[in-house]
Amino acid sequence: MIDTSGHHIVYGTLDDYLTGATLPDTDDERVRQALARRLVEQLGYVREELEPRLTIDTRYNSIAVQTLIELTVRVDGRRLFIVRYGPGSLVTRETAAVAAARVLDPDYRIPYAVVTNGRDAELLETARGRVLATGLDCIPDRRQAGELARQGEFAPYADPGLRDKALRILNVFDREICCAGARCEPAAGT
Repeated sequence: MIDTSGHHIVYGTLDDYLTGATLPDTDDERVRQALARRLVEQLGYVREELEPRLTIDTRYNSIAVQTLIELTVRVDGRRLFIVRYGPGSLVTRETAAVAAARVLDPDYRIPYAVVTNGRDAELLETARGRVLATGLDCIPDRRQAGELARQGEFAPYADPGLRDKALRILNVFDREICCAGARCEPAAGT
């Protein structure tokens, strides 16, 4: 039976493609699973190079927000790019994706970010936040990722003021407000 009592329709459960964990089966989760499957089966990554569901916690003005990073891709032992998914416009997701890539790893700024709505995508460089390429084919395959890793700058992002600014961006951009006006509660298991 389909659960329609919350903000998201839950069809039941599904097994995570990368970890095997049981997750709520929602339309958004189906897109996330298809992205992971695409990275492995079509783009040539091995599962161990993909880190699913990493989070960044922020709290400003008594508002706690947990930012979800759908996938983080490691190449040669370093995080090369993150993948952020959200339905709708990609442009509205760019700023938060760049901010997340700048602060997710405490040792360096992750050089690239991908934003996608499942039908389209943008590849961003995170030093200046520029769009490098568009379309689902802009998601680097494993060979391209090796080249990007050699070209990428894994510079520390240690300036406290810049880190704070990026965290504040995440706190504002990733705060979920349901269409009913309340805060969305994550489904069990997410």
